[in-house]
Amino acid sequence: MKPQNTKNRGSRFDRAVGIFKKHGGILRTAQAIRAGIHPGTLYAMRDSGALEVVSRGVYRLANSPPLGNPDLVTVAARVPGGVICLISALAFHELTTQIPHEVHVALPRGAEEPRLDHPPIKTYRFTGEAFTEGVEAHELDGVSVRIYSPEKTLADCFKFRNQVGLDTVVEAVRFYRERRSIKVDNLMRYAGICRVKKIIRPYLEAIL
Repeated sequence: MKPQNTKNRGSRFDRAVGIFKKHGGILRTAQAIRAGIHPGTLYAMRDSGALEVVSRGVYRLANSPPLGNPDLVTVAARVPGGVICLISALAFHELTTQIPHEVHVALPRGAEEPRLDHPPIKTYRFTGEAFTEGVEAHELDGVSVRIYSPEKTLADCFKFRNQVGLDTVVEAVRFYRERRSIKVDNLMRYAGICRVKKIIRPYLEAIL
């Protein structure tokens, strides 16, 4: 009976590997189960080394290439309702020299606070259009990661300037100015949503 059991396990593993590959090689436990992977198969693959644990409840195929953006990918997998924001979004868009020590994540007001053992995160509560507008989906390491656009991020940083630091905000605007594509209309629209039009205008007039 052992050869038959081994064969059955192999077919379950192969099917599960196919499901993982369709999702970029990484899945949360709940996603894997919804996709048709039995919990026993999932844990057996983990125990056999076919899967590696990225974070609590997040697995990826062990033979996948190294993650290029492990922190953002992990947060996107663990906090699918969140949006990468502020310093983390500035870093992604190459608009800062700051190195984020936490992943900054926007959540809608009333959302449950995420519990991650790694990476460290800092959450911010956004409401209405301040949360829903300006969201871009970027595929990183096969995973769709929601990140605010450069213009929305700048507006957010002016709104949270006391938390991120005004020097960081001004630096980001200068980096933004050096880009070939500057979307001032979009920036001012998001500034209106974030209620920082009067604050942001003098800085834009001075350096744009």
